[in-house]
Amino acid sequence: MNSFGQPRHLAYVITEDWFFASHFLDRAKAAVNTGYKVTVVTRCRETAKEFQHFGIEVENFEFSRRGLNPLKEIATILKLSRVLKKINPDVIHNVALKPVVLGSLAEKLAGVRNIVNAPVGMGYVFTSQDNRARILRPILKTLIRFVLSRKNSRVIIENQDDFTNLIAGNFAKQDAIALIKGAGVDINKFASSPEPPEPVCVIMVARLLRDKGVNEFIEAAKLVNAKFETVRFLLVGDVDSGNPTSLSSGQLAELKTSKYVTWLGARTDIAALLTNSHIVCLPSYREGLPKSLIEAASVGRAIVTTNVTGCREVVQHSINGLLVPPRDASSLAMAIETLINDPDLRNRMGAENRRKAETQFANEIIINQTNSVYDSFYTS
Repeated sequence: MNSFGQPRHLAYVITEDWFFASHFLDRAKAAVNTGYKVTVVTRCRETAKEFQHFGIEVENFEFSRRGLNPLKEIATILKLSRVLKKINPDVIHNVALKPVVLGSLAEKLAGVRNIVNAPVGMGYVFTSQDNRARILRPILKTLIRFVLSRKNSRVIIENQDDFTNLIAGNFAKQDAIALIKGAGVDINKFASSPEPPEPVCVIMVARLLRDKGVNEFIEAAKLVNAKFETVRFLLVGDVDSGNPTSLSSGQLAELKTSKYVTWLGARTDIAALLTNSHIVCLPSYREGLPKSLIEAASVGRAIVTTNVTGCREVVQHSINGLLVPPRDASSLAMAIETLINDPDLRNRMGAENRRKAETQFANEIIINQTNSVYDSFYTS
């Protein structure tokens, strides 16, 4: 209960309802079960309609994920502050870079005392090599340092690299940072299973973004199929028009007719698709901690991914998968070929992945760690 004798009110501020459903719904449901009133402030589309079935309220808020026009962002801060004054939460959990920066400023105006910031993934500005992103980086770093160091705030980070960098860069004090490894996985739904019969199937589950390494995956499929004609490559995921690195219409047209990769679009049967695959691939340029890889780990599949922040938090090279350089289709293809040729190695890696999912990434672990962050405002 808060000081007014009402249930403590937890609000999530997040750009998209589908991302909340994918990465935070289980934690929100657990918060409801422990006595919190929960509201999600997000762009409400079809997915948001499901939240009320779990006792979660919603407030529609239209974040612009493209661009950083100063006048528009100031207007967003003012509008968001009015929404927050209306719902009057006790704790706010900001998710991703724009809600962390704009949300924290709006929450200061609204007089919200307790803030949890989760700058997951760090976004386009921190991964892109184009000039615009390079110009924005120092400005954003200054803003991030300001909002993360605010009194009565906590920071949730998903990987050790970001944890170390936040401390080294004086973005936040160590005792205010919680390292929570990803979104969690339902280890019963994503149950461990033996590999299906060959031919080998290689699957990538991700939004269709250049920064996820989609182009490298397609190129690697061409290289592998030149040697192994029966190996199938599946790409699962949809476009994300709000992200600057989403594939262009021309690239999508090529993908639809590709001889090397079968694009399945957005799917809800990810557990079944992983069960019917042999190798899981994610050649991303940077991650917070990728949900697709912890789901793959839970099913017990060998993984090929890039040696970058977030991905190497899941995979230890040659132990439960193979790490390759980012933006390198040739190295990606070679690693996939190594696993194609060695089913015993795949099985050993898969068993280690399942153990890691059970001991580090299971929903119950992630939920308990997140609830401890919320409760820390009332016990410190």
